[in-house]
Amino acid sequence: MKILLYGGTFDPPHNGHMNNLRAALDLVRPDRAIVMPAGTPPHKAASATPGEVRLAMCDCFKALSPLVEVSDWEIRRGGRSYTYNTLEMLQQQCPGAELFLSIGSDMLLSFPRWNRWRDILQMATLVVESRRPGDALALHTAAQQLQASGGRVLFARAESYPCASSSLRTGAIPRVRWGDLLPAEVLRVIEERGLYREPAPVTEKEAHHDL
Repeated sequence: MKILLYGGTFDPPHNGHMNNLRAALDLVRPDRAIVMPAGTPPHKAASATPGEVRLAMCDCFKALSPLVEVSDWEIRRGGRSYTYNTLEMLQQQCPGAELFLSIGSDMLLSFPRWNRWRDILQMATLVVESRRPGDALALHTAAQQLQASGGRVLFARAESYPCASSSLRTGAIPRVRWGDLLPAEVLRVIEERGLYREPAPVTEKEAHHDL
């Protein structure tokens, strides 16, 4: 069995996230694809949006394939969310499954800073989606370095998408444009819950929950 894991804060999930997961699905052809909203990321840019609300917004991913499921495991677990722990849980629940971890290109470049990154490389194949044009050389250099450490890295063909969740929350991208950037399901939850009415403070680029 092949299991594809796609984790993140998803505050909110946008069409770029959808493109990345779609590309990973096309490449891996998994038996299961699990979207895992982070519980409490161990960095200062942790999401202020409640976990159950981010979980509801992540239902948008189910439109990509009947294989996609959304898990609340990290949210229910509480405490800090680390990818290593999530992969360990999947290994215990599905002995012998081949695990794949979907990440964006920026995460590949910072991967050696992740918590227990060498262990993650032994547990799962990385599936990388490029988020910006012109980064191929840096990505392949990073992949070669991780492969030298025993990892396996695959590249999925994802359309580069000029959007970041932080730009939506801070108001850098005005709400009038959100209909072009967000899945309809996500827009519905945002309107029903009155989310992001007050722009979030501008911070440094959001860190991954493993850094």
